[in-house]
Amino acid sequence: MKHLFYLSFFCISFATFSQNVQVNSQTYTPQQLIEDILIGSNCITNVVVTNVSGGNFSGSDQSYGYFNGNGSSFPFQSGVVLSTGKLSNVPGPNNSLSDDNAPNWAGDGDLETILNENNTINATIIEFEFTAVASQISFRYLFASEEYQINNSNTCQYSDLFGFLIRNVNDTQYTNIALIPNTQTPVKVTTVHPNIPNGCAAQNEAYFGGWNNTSAPINFNGQTAVLTATANTIPNETYRVKLVIADEQNYRYDSAVFLEAGSFQLSTNLGIDRLISTNNSLCENETLQLNALQTNATSYKWFKNGSEIIGEINNTYKVVDAGIYTVEVILQNSCISYGGISIEYTPSPTSNNTTLVACDANQNGLATYNLNDAEQAITNNNNGLSVINYYRSLFDAQQNANEITNPSSFNNTTPQQVVYARIENQNGCYTVAEITLDVSNNNLNIPAFEACDEDNDGYESFNLTTLKSSIQPNIPANASISLYRTLTNAYNETDELIGNYTNTTRFFETLYVKIKNGIDCYALSTVELRINASPILLDDQTFFYCLNRYPQTITLSSGLLNASNNNPSYEWFFNNTSIPQNTASIQINETGTYRVIVTFSNNCSASRNIVVTPSNIATIQSIDVSQDTSNKTITVNVSGEGEYQFALDVPIFQNEPTFTNVAPGIHTVYVYDTNGCGTIEKQVAILGFPKYFTPNNDGFNDVWKPLGINAEFNADADIKIFDRYGKFIKQINPLDTGWNGSSRGKLLPTNDYWYVVTLSDGTIFKGHFTLKH
Repeated sequence: MKHLFYLSFFCISFATFSQNVQVNSQTYTPQQLIEDILIGSNCITNVVVTNVSGGNFSGSDQSYGYFNGNGSSFPFQSGVVLSTGKLSNVPGPNNSLSDDNAPNWAGDGDLETILNENNTINATIIEFEFTAVASQISFRYLFASEEYQINNSNTCQYSDLFGFLIRNVNDTQYTNIALIPNTQTPVKVTTVHPNIPNGCAAQNEAYFGGWNNTSAPINFNGQTAVLTATANTIPNETYRVKLVIADEQNYRYDSAVFLEAGSFQLSTNLGIDRLISTNNSLCENETLQLNALQTNATSYKWFKNGSEIIGEINNTYKVVDAGIYTVEVILQNSCISYGGISIEYTPSPTSNNTTLVACDANQNGLATYNLNDAEQAITNNNNGLSVINYYRSLFDAQQNANEITNPSSFNNTTPQQVVYARIENQNGCYTVAEITLDVSNNNLNIPAFEACDEDNDGYESFNLTTLKSSIQPNIPANASISLYRTLTNAYNETDELIGNYTNTTRFFETLYVKIKNGIDCYALSTVELRINASPILLDDQTFFYCLNRYPQTITLSSGLLNASNNNPSYEWFFNNTSIPQNTASIQINETGTYRVIVTFSNNCSASRNIVVTPSNIATIQSIDVSQDTSNKTITVNVSGEGEYQFALDVPIFQNEPTFTNVAPGIHTVYVYDTNGCGTIEKQVAILGFPKYFTPNNDGFNDVWKPLGINAEFNADADIKIFDRYGKFIKQINPLDTGWNGSSRGKLLPTNDYWYVVTLSDGTIFKGHFTLKH
């Protein structure tokens, strides 16, 4: 036969006393602890303790024994306790660490197998057999541990292990009945605790008894609430129970399990307690049929809150209101089997009917609805309520059947259709709310949202926040605005456009605008993104104005390249001061920064800057001449606002103002303004002396005369010629044609002759030359 095992939980509230629990490891034998202390029914027979194991503390102490509540706040008056440490460390106050070990204290393989754990040590075990005449037995217990550590993440990771293992003596497999109610989860520190800050979330907190301070009656940091272990049995068959607790991994931080005296008795299973705290209470107007049927029962008595319910003698009882219900089942041998259950009621949740208003593009009363939008309205923002699903009929909602499978995109089939929402609280109690599906009839005409085509490519980035701001004054104050690329997205509210958006088709694109007033659609409309032509201007430029030509003017152009059909207007500024002139170009004769703003009739504009820089024809300040015989140079020194280049004799210009290896003679220097303001020229002389002359009247070198002399240059030079012996021969007039080689009408012979040239500033040049025939 398959055996089912249950745990039930009773919430215990108690005051604080100064007394501590007392323990005794010597007065009672293991047989007495089970038969006389734990078992509280004469109808449980053939009790035999078959095995006991615990820590060896040299005979002075045990790891199991008897405890007495001693009038303390501990929820049990007396009973049996099993520990992973010394029994003497069990009593309070909780001001020291129970952290015991003993030689050769092993773990337990059955416990490891049933809990799928390993590495247990320090196991305390009491095994016994019994026979009962009822189909169920139960007992009450409490688990306490030093491994409960308040606000410490260790509580989430470590726990000693315990189990109440039971099996029919004819079977080989134990079943653990130390479980969290209505689960297969073993009770231990890591499965029963409140929220641990920075550690882990609460686990089965309803079954946590509390943290123990230093005045606690037991010496453990925390404990569970009082729990009840229950096992189904076959009447008059023998069962073996193994009560076992063990340290896990190491001996540190002891634990203990307390079993209430007299609580091991015949039991009738009335089911698990229906409590609000465990989210399984009954709902308002709900009934519960209790069934106490026992195969060998002779009569039944039912009680509510300790008082007999007169006239209720059947094996079933129908609960209609809250209370603690118990039953006494008198068996054929006059044994009594007790059963109990606590019933609490949760009021049915309250909900509100509501209306959802959707956008209806074609005004036929049919639209797409997100039914989930109604949740806050129908639950009245109560976080303790949740919508289970939506249904097309009230009957389906009540039966929780045939739910709407696409509530986020539901299409009504008739105008003003009503759908139904099933709302439940944490205890599963429900109510049904109606949702009327209506449509919006508001029309909203939104002007085109325009942008200027900055790059002349037909695409621009639109600021959708600005677009929404332009729409807001025409809708209810608290309404929301959403933008979408497609009508489907607008209906489903998917892929909403936010931030900046660049059109995907050139020059224009239509977006869908959904206006919602709360959860309802106020209007569905469109807006056209329109890209207008912007002025295309030449790049910024720099011009030069020739100061030497003032007051002559030059023309500055706006540089507009696409004026056709755009009705442009112009604003001109000079050094940030407006020039009252609306023309495509202006005439100016002042240097500075000019700015033009060109605006089309569509209000798109562009601007360009024109910097007018002064320039001027050069002023030659001086010309430096070097008469070095090996490298004669001319350097031109100029001033002016322009940028200049230089040429000598022919207009082949260079950037440098110095000319080298210049031949003697009269030269013309040219200075050119590269900005176009003109060229200035000036003559300069390089004085030079021919090395020879041939007075043979052939037209070449017939006379000797210094070079670089004319009426403008060196006209007053004193030029004298001597023979090789220093005899004065001739004085030459600088403006004459030169010396023909004769003296006193007679041509002198071929020879070297000397010259002495004295300039007006006193500079003297001396040298010689050859007269050749």
